[in-house]
Parts: sequence; C-alpha cells; structure tokens
Amino acid sequence: MRFTLMLGLGGHEDYAVLARAAEDCAWNALSVPDSIFYPKISESDYPYADTAAVRSALEATPVIDPLVAIAGMAAVTQRLRFYPGVLKVPVRQPLVLAKALSSLAVMSGGRVSLGAGLSPWKEDFIYNGVEFEGRGKLMDECLEVLRLAMSGDYFEYHSDHFSIGEVKLSPVPATPVPILIGGHARPALRRAARLGDGWISANTDLETLQSLIDQLGEFRAEYDSPESFEIHALDSNLRSVEDCQQLAQLGVTDICVTPWNPYQPQLSLDDKLAAIDRFANTIIAKL
Repeated sequence: MRFTLMLGLGGHEDYAVLARAAEDCAWNALSVPDSIFYPKISESDYPYADTAAVRSALEATPVIDPLVAIAGMAAVTQRLRFYPGVLKVPVRQPLVLAKALSSLAVMSGGRVSLGAGLSPWKEDFIYNGVEFEGRGKLMDECLEVLRLAMSGDYFEYHSDHFSIGEVKLSPVPATPVPILIGGHARPALRRAARLGDGWISANTDLETLQSLIDQLGEFRAEYDSPESFEIHALDSNLRSVEDCQQLAQLGVTDICVTPWNPYQPQLSLDDKLAAIDRFANTIIAKL
C-alpha cells in the first residue's frame, strides 16, 4: 500500500517544508490541486461536493499552478513522487503541456505523474477559447497527443481538434510519465482503462467506491489494462489501519489523505507537520 499526501487548497508558503517532512516520514507521493482562475459567476455545478462551498473556497484561496508547485518541491526532495490532483487537461494546449511535463519529469529524475481531469467548470473552457460541448472527445485527443509527444519520437496527429505535422520533443524522461485519470462518470472510467496508467477517485464512501472500482474493472478487462494499473482513492474519513485494509481489499493501490482538516485555513505549519508525522507513525509505519 502506498500513501499520497494531498496538500489541498492554500498554504503554498509551506510547500517545500511539508514536502521534505513527507519524504522523511515515508509518504510515497504528494498531490496538489489545480485551479486556473475564479469566475465571479458560474453556470456549472461541482459534482463531488457542495458547489457554493467549493466556489467560496476557491475564491478565497490562492492556488499555485500545480506544475510550478511541483517543480519547487521536487527541487528540495529526492525520493517523493508528485502529481496534480487533477490537472484540467483539455483547457490546455497539449503540445505545450507535454513540453512542461516532460521537462519536469527530466528535472525531477522521473518523479512526476500526470493526474488528468476534465474540469467541471464551463468557464475554464469558454474563457480559454475551448468548446465546452464535446469536451470528452477533446480530452481523449489531448491524452493521445501527450502520449505521442512524450515518447521522444517524431509523430504526427490529425483529429477533429488538432492537425500536427511531424514533430518531436527533446528531452523526454527515460520512463514515460504515468497518466492517472480522474472522474466518476462511466466515460471517465472507460477513459482511464483505455488511455490511462491509473485512476483517481474523488472523496466518496466505501459502497460508492466499490461500485466505481467494479465498473472500472469491467473496462480494464475490455481494454486489457496492465496489472500495474494504479487506483488512487481519497478518503477524508480514514482513521485506522483497518480503514486502510478495507480500501486495499477493494483494490486501492494508493490511499490519498489530507491528515488535517482542509477547511481550517488558519492551521499552522507546526500543526500540519505534526499531522504528517502522526499519520506516518500510526498508519503508514504499521502497513
């Protein structure tokens, strides 16, 4: 069982210190969220929590670009892996994103994965000049371009949204950047099995998570996904070794945890460090 420290919104001033502490305490990975901007008015609803609460949190909290944040933390660590949880892929130009990701992977010694998602906010698309309708097809095409671009070989790609002549990126990492795909809808689960190296769930209860993993398993069988396929599950209620064992029985490979209350914006650095250490000693060290 592996453990990912989810830093949540805000607190970027402490990122470097927290990353070093997580590495020292034997956490396996660290994840940071993605939010590009805050529309004053939105037509969209957030599917995984109360929309008003999420919008309020986003509006009030600074969010550093995940790849920039990861670069800073990778520079002060040696073993810890990193991924955005999750990056809004289809609102970004895929060749530019591939260049940033491959550069980050090279500079970090291959310690980066891509947590990839759609974004539930319509404004993320239309304000970036991207059509909101058909976003699922666009997501698939972006992932295909990312795979080809980060191979290091010449490639060309022609689709509904892109017409790319023969190009190649250099440098690229020795090992391809793993792509972990988020989302609970059936198309997202199918996408993860077909195009991903793993899947990331949002916070959910055990019964719902079991249902999602069962659906994912059907798609994995259909697309013959590898045994190394990763399943990352967020559980804000995880409290014990037994809770971890339940998740493992469901097929979870990576447990994602924020070991403090993410809705306490005034939580001190010392409190966060103590929570990281406490979770490592009471949970991670016993598994």
